[in-house]
Amino acid sequence: MILVRLLTSFFRLGLFTIGGGYAMLPLIQKEVQRYGWMTAEEFIDMIAIAEMTPGPVGVNTATFVGFRQAGFLGAVAATTGIALPSLILVIAVSKVLDKFREHPLVSRMLLGIRPVVAGLIASAALFVAEAAFRRAGMHGLSSIDPLAVLVAAVSAVLVRRFKVHPIAVILGAGAAGIVFF
Repeated sequence: MILVRLLTSFFRLGLFTIGGGYAMLPLIQKEVQRYGWMTAEEFIDMIAIAEMTPGPVGVNTATFVGFRQAGFLGAVAATTGIALPSLILVIAVSKVLDKFREHPLVSRMLLGIRPVVAGLIASAALFVAEAAFRRAGMHGLSSIDPLAVLVAAVSAVLVRRFKVHPIAVILGAGAAGIVFF
């Protein structure tokens, strides 16, 4: 039963999410919460691991969730579920889209979808930030860990401004976590 649930849940996510892995994260998080597959902290850790491994973060996250729930077969079910809709849609739509890409209605539709993708990515970022910046068991502004906020800000500057590879930043933050946290 869990394999079917993983396959269908991630198939639905793969079918209805536009914008790639980061746009999928808030939807994956809702499924994880809905079925009680892991805690928010475990999900955040899973995103960090998915970010460090090769491949799309949404697919990696699905694979890790599936593995966590049902081992190797769970990983296969979740990965198949999340990737299959894209495969089907790309094959079915590729020729049609090439033909109608310049059509004004299609262009306007795509322009309308882009801000939604940005909003979904922002939602995922806020979810991760909320869990990453809070001290366990605390609430309100006093729960915010200034060192965690500083590490996040420095990481953002290193990646955006100085073009440091995200894996190097993640490894550096892991080392900083060992020393400072």
